[in-house]
Amino acid sequence: MRLLPKSRWGRRSAFALLGAAVVAGVVAVPATAQNAIDTVRSEVAGADGKDYWVENNLTPEARQQSADGPRKEYAIVWAGDENVADTAVSDVRNLPGSLTDPIDKVRDTLPGPDFMAVVDVTKGTPDYGKVVNTATVGPLVENEPHHMQYTWRKGDKIYAGGLFTAATYVFDVSALPELKLSGISLPSQTLCGSVPDAYWVLNDGTAYGTYMGGPVAPGPCRYTHGEVRTGNGFAGSPGSVVRLGEDGENMVEAPAATETPEDPTQCLNMPSLGNPTCANPHGIQVREDLNTMVTSDYAEPRTIILDPVKNPSPYLRRPTVRTWDISDLNHPKVKSVAYLPTGPRSNGEDPLRNENRAAMETTVTNQPGNKGAFAQTMQGGAIYYTPDITVDNPEWREVFDLSTVAPELGTGGENGGPSANGGWLQTSPDDRTLYHATIGRKAGTLGPDDEGTAGGVIALDIEKLLAAGPGTECSIDTEEEITAGGAEADCPTVRGSTGINPDQTGAGPHWGALDNLELGEDGFYRETDQPKRLATANYFVARTGLDGDHRVCMVDIAQDGALALDESFTDEDTGEPCVNFNREQWPHGAFGNAKPHSMLFVTADEDIKD
Repeated sequence: MRLLPKSRWGRRSAFALLGAAVVAGVVAVPATAQNAIDTVRSEVAGADGKDYWVENNLTPEARQQSADGPRKEYAIVWAGDENVADTAVSDVRNLPGSLTDPIDKVRDTLPGPDFMAVVDVTKGTPDYGKVVNTATVGPLVENEPHHMQYTWRKGDKIYAGGLFTAATYVFDVSALPELKLSGISLPSQTLCGSVPDAYWVLNDGTAYGTYMGGPVAPGPCRYTHGEVRTGNGFAGSPGSVVRLGEDGENMVEAPAATETPEDPTQCLNMPSLGNPTCANPHGIQVREDLNTMVTSDYAEPRTIILDPVKNPSPYLRRPTVRTWDISDLNHPKVKSVAYLPTGPRSNGEDPLRNENRAAMETTVTNQPGNKGAFAQTMQGGAIYYTPDITVDNPEWREVFDLSTVAPELGTGGENGGPSANGGWLQTSPDDRTLYHATIGRKAGTLGPDDEGTAGGVIALDIEKLLAAGPGTECSIDTEEEITAGGAEADCPTVRGSTGINPDQTGAGPHWGALDNLELGEDGFYRETDQPKRLATANYFVARTGLDGDHRVCMVDIAQDGALALDESFTDEDTGEPCVNFNREQWPHGAFGNAKPHSMLFVTADEDIKD
């Protein structure tokens, strides 16, 4: 069947029209023409008794697997529908009168479905860069699709969070390009935390997820093992870490806040709490072999959404990183809370620009001989390192300032660290390289003479730093090192960099993913510790005033570590490099622009060997 364009003003379901068959929770509508869209829907019952679904819209390309061509690899992109609540945000700064005619901001005003886009990323094939399926979710809309886990392995479910709805979707991707819904976690199942951010899939297939925001209702909240913390409500503080089953079940909810008060000068809460806390976990990574988890605290999330009308205080952006004891996976416990040090360019005039402000992401090392981890700050524009996350109180030092590499990424480049808006941070599987994506800073952010900085992706050589073990000496602590790099011999050096939008300021990528799959001579995929490419997404959260151009790009990684935009990865409609999510038509209908936040490289289970 051919599905007609679907208006946001209302449409009847294709299933109601076609009398589709329902078997074991899966609804299938077979195609009747060569160029038709196959619509396949799977459903699960939520904890509230309602049905939740994912509806696949498979293109003809999704059905094609050439006998002579390679098995398919896909980028799974978690994307949200754009609507007037996103596009009118920039006008909030110009009140009153700026929102009097919001209808003109987008073609339609009603929200459409959020979805997983399945993009063919089989390099060198005719369908490279084509969207072959859009798997829409419902009935919830305006989830603000955010993060998934950082990498995928055969057999893993995909855990994907809705920032605004506080829902976590669990997807089965074993039969790509089709997805199925395995489960969903609703706010009623995570009463002590809200605003889910990122996930780490454990060896048994379950996952830890960071819930950055506070309890659903203000007041005391009792966690799984009887701990009690008092919070200031939804999207406030303190957040939690939740262990989720493959069906979305809440197995464990653990407090990110300590029993004792945290530093009240660094950890402001609004409304204030008797026990002040910076516990708003965002990034999360795990070393099961070391019985240790690391989370980084970013911000009290509801204040980020208020950013267009002025963030109330810089001290609502967090400078803290937490290590956890996970020797009992069902009882994770905070082991340490470390306050990242301010650096040589911190002067007290604007604490929001201090190197340690807004600890968004963290990444662990991977090889058995290494115990270190990295953290980065979104507002601070700095990267920190500790050589051993297993000790009682890890010491974190600044080892890189984005001012060092800003000129290489394009326009601007002066004073490149403050408000650099760094995001994704990931060590390579072999621990040789640290990858980092940065949006860059919009012109005028620091004042009328500020030219801003372009964003992009950098690759840092970390071999000497890790080889130093606990004796590492690298520390960015002089003004000269801000732009010249660390003076010590073990400091990271730039292995490669590429600007994604080199001619624009504040228009680079927020997120990325390494392609950990490679095609073997036998025609099957396997995991590799030598990734040859990565993907980026140029979108943050529109309602913060920091949006993006909604493109998903591919970056090639050369043998020497150099990075270059893959210009053969082009949009099927425009022919321009990168896949543009600002388009009129999708396989699921004419819903217009979409916001791609995160992605993973995945292939069907039958196409990968262990």
